[in-house]
Amino acid sequence: MITLTEISARIAGRLLLDNASLSLPSGTKAGLVGRNGAGKSTLFRVITGDLGSESGSVSIPKAARIGQVAQEAPGTEQPLIEIVLAADKERAALLAEAETASDPHRIAEIQMRLVDIDAHSAEARAASILAGLGFDREAQTRPASSFSGGWRMRVALAAVLFAEPDLLLLDEPTNYLDLEGTMWLEDYIRRYPHTVIIISHDRDLLNNAVNSIVHLDQRKLTFYRGNYDQFERQKAEADELQTKAKAKNEAARKHLQSFIDRFKAKASKARQAQSRVKALERMGTVAAVIEDHVQPITFPEPEKQPASPIVAVQGGAVGYQPGKPILKNLNLRIDNDDRIALLGSNGNGKSTFAKFISGRLAPESGEVKLAPSLKIGFFAQHQLDDLIPEQSAVEHVRRLMPGDPEAKVRARVAQMGLATEKMATAAKDLSGGEKARLLMGLAAFHAPNLLILDEPTNHLDIDSRRALIEALNDYEGAVILISHDRHLIEATVDRLWLVNGGTVTAFEGDMDEYRDLIVASGKKKEEKPQPADDATSKADQRKLNAERRASLTPLKKKINEIESLTAKLEKQIHALDAELANPALYEKTPAKAAEKAKQRGEAAAKLAAAEEEWLMLSSEYEEAMAG
Repeated sequence: MITLTEISARIAGRLLLDNASLSLPSGTKAGLVGRNGAGKSTLFRVITGDLGSESGSVSIPKAARIGQVAQEAPGTEQPLIEIVLAADKERAALLAEAETASDPHRIAEIQMRLVDIDAHSAEARAASILAGLGFDREAQTRPASSFSGGWRMRVALAAVLFAEPDLLLLDEPTNYLDLEGTMWLEDYIRRYPHTVIIISHDRDLLNNAVNSIVHLDQRKLTFYRGNYDQFERQKAEADELQTKAKAKNEAARKHLQSFIDRFKAKASKARQAQSRVKALERMGTVAAVIEDHVQPITFPEPEKQPASPIVAVQGGAVGYQPGKPILKNLNLRIDNDDRIALLGSNGNGKSTFAKFISGRLAPESGEVKLAPSLKIGFFAQHQLDDLIPEQSAVEHVRRLMPGDPEAKVRARVAQMGLATEKMATAAKDLSGGEKARLLMGLAAFHAPNLLILDEPTNHLDIDSRRALIEALNDYEGAVILISHDRHLIEATVDRLWLVNGGTVTAFEGDMDEYRDLIVASGKKKEEKPQPADDATSKADQRKLNAERRASLTPLKKKINEIESLTAKLEKQIHALDAELANPALYEKTPAKAAEKAKQRGEAAAKLAAAEEEWLMLSSEYEEAMAG
């Protein structure tokens, strides 16, 4: 059990946690959610002891090992596999001692302990984790210094996963993973044998890998059972109840205050008026629900869409060095209404393909035809560094609108989703999410016919990602999307292209089928996903999937029954809440009000039990389908 009791903590004088409390049973997989800047990373620092709290206490079992991804990625000459193996400090110490020990009894103890911690399979486990995160056998033997910063962070993640701490703290681990690595990590966390707290804005990860949500809001922590979708529903219901309770409280207070105001000056009613004053004090007030407004994102519509195809490639090849193409045999077309997501591991050429289509890389060979007057907007995560640090969003936009009045410039900045108070803030002082909004707005400034987005979500919270989904679905041009956020892909695209094996081909399956290819064996690099043009293997896979679904029909039926029951209970609770929100019910028939309140309590208890059973059975069903 991990217990936080009335924790208060500040960063740079700003109070982020105010008497916040939380209890997590051992083995909990919890998603920690909240707006950017709410204090989620600060909470991690309090748990690890890196930041002292002003008040309160943190209780963690003494022998518990806490693990986090190292802040600095390893950059030594050690091979990756050795870096990961060294993360298990006990195993490393025992092996070192075994080299010099001479006492037979101690040697026996060492060997027995090595057996207990399964040390002899350690290399295979480390290799499996590295493979899941994108490193094939050859890469695992290379020194860390030969990899870029993002790939080194994967090694740091692999190391903490291999060490298997009792409490695993992960802060936005998918920011340096591709879609394939994210899918693997989702499956790994779901099966992790100890407690996990993960900060993430990846909706699919929070739906499939965790069994509870901790919401940090208004400097308080609230625990919810279930995944993120269930949290959203429970939070909406709680907010609705609180809003009704506040209205009811205000009506009752108004009624008492009216009596006090009328009779406090009359001697004959003074005693009654005084008792009403005390009742009013005891009643207290109900806090209003504070709604955080999320600025929408808007992409300007193309003035005129050219006829399809807007891009046609025949026999195309592209790379960075003459005679060494990264991608070749490119034969494809993009129509004016296409919504395409690029799948494939990092390093296979997704970003290279995006640069090729956008005109940033010239073809080495083949024919590329673009529609006349085609405008292309391009966003890449690394371009955040291209913003001018000292200039505000207004100044960035004004350079593109030199003759327009200030009001029009600010209106354009507002379309990018930046709040009024942030428009004059220097780019260097904007949050990562605000920079991303500004850069996306600049990329789409001239109303492109084709919008290419390369990892647009890394700094966006869940609500901002929802705003991006709405913006893309409202946008009338074509879209090419590279993202590790599966929910964003499924909500916005209708075609999947696989970048693999040095070329780009259509993937005819859906994201569930692609996930099966990635995580079925847990060895993404050792068994690379193949393009879905192998009709025989695809037919076999579909047959196996059909047989698996058939065997799980009774379980699925039970899940559907529970879903029907929860829908009925939610409807019943909604109706009871409507009755209980009427002040007249309490004045005219208090006994009936008490009965209604009792009925609501019973319905809520049944709903909680049903949701718990649904979560358990759904997890069982998903595991069976994944297996």
